Amino acid sequence: MEVKDFATRNLEMYRPIIGDEKIEAIRKKAEPLRGMTLGHVNATAFGGGVAEILQNFVPLLRDVGLDTHWHVMEAPKVFFDITKKMHNALQGNQALALSEEERHHYLQINEVNVEKINLNYDVVIIDDPQPAAMVKYANDKKGPWLWRCHIDLSTPNMLFWGFLSPFVREYERYIFHRPDYAREDLPPENVLIMPPSIDPMSEKNKYIEPDEVNEIVRNLGIDTSRPILCQVGRFDPWKGIFDVIEIYRTVKQSVPEVQLIFPGIMATDDPEGWVYFERTLRRIGEDADVHVLTNLTGVMSREVNALQRAATIVLQMSTREGFGLTVSEAMFKEKPVIGRAVGGIKLQVIDGDNGFLVSTVEEAAERAIYLLRHPPFAQQMGKRAHERVMDNFLITTQLNNYLDMLAGVKKKRPVEV
Repeated sequence: MEVKDFATRNLEMYRPIIGDEKIEAIRKKAEPLRGMTLGHVNATAFGGGVAEILQNFVPLLRDVGLDTHWHVMEAPKVFFDITKKMHNALQGNQALALSEEERHHYLQINEVNVEKINLNYDVVIIDDPQPAAMVKYANDKKGPWLWRCHIDLSTPNMLFWGFLSPFVREYERYIFHRPDYAREDLPPENVLIMPPSIDPMSEKNKYIEPDEVNEIVRNLGIDTSRPILCQVGRFDPWKGIFDVIEIYRTVKQSVPEVQLIFPGIMATDDPEGWVYFERTLRRIGEDADVHVLTNLTGVMSREVNALQRAATIVLQMSTREGFGLTVSEAMFKEKPVIGRAVGGIKLQVIDGDNGFLVSTVEEAAERAIYLLRHPPFAQQMGKRAHERVMDNFLITTQLNNYLDMLAGVKKKRPVEV
């Protein structure tokens, strides 16, 4: 299925944010690539970071002259059950196994999608493990295929990586967020390191007046006069949700007025979401100061935006995190983030400067209590967090990096890790 409905985006919209010089540099860099056809394929059009990025990024690529299209796989639920297992195993769950039947079904769905989707593009970019095997069945490639991995591959279950890696090696480039995500069996000259980005013009990130923030948050039953801890994300075994609940309970012993909010996304390619949603509710129990909110109850991008802006401290206690767009979202809104020192969180948070990196619940609770008791320090940390995102993780930075990547592919230049 080709996605046709996109956000309204053009490069001129970002001129007030990044300035004339950077806008003109991007335009100049894009000019030699004008007319190039580019096809993206991923697993879902809604829910999760990849879909969110492409919704805003594809129209920007088009605006600078690249004929860009976005396709989404068509697959039954059983396929996403299998690929969720693959996701968990590739991020380090060593206890999982992949049956012959599951392998066959995974490959069959990839083959069927190659037949359904017209991928006759100058460059094809495949996102994540779900459609990774499509390259095996694409016999008439017009141009190079690139594989972009958004998950933490630093300690994969090797049974699963052994199954997936032969397909990955058929790609001409492999794009990761961090160098340690690139596996040793991949030719290093074909590895490219490129963190993802947030869009400051999206509904989730654009500026909202404080009065509207308060109105939105109060309508959700949250007291804006009291301190708020917040973690945004999927209901997922890797997100450290139960640790966040324990942090909140520890903090509440010292700061009784504190509240906790969980704005979460129920994604179409994540069958585990309901399981962890229900487990989260059971773990919380009857605590009226904890609010679990989802897109299924009307908490969409603008509401998440307001909730992040209303938060006093944002948490990201994932045990694995390919990048964690919600970290940059909060930092962009000048919020201090307390995150577990793993994966892509370490790319964003500089410990003690624009946030805190922690290893345990106890450390996180201690840092949260300190920030709640020292508001001026928390505000300064939030301002430095905003600067970090402005310098490194905006969608225009990713656009600039993509243009470099595509120019290199066009000229068949090797890339450096």
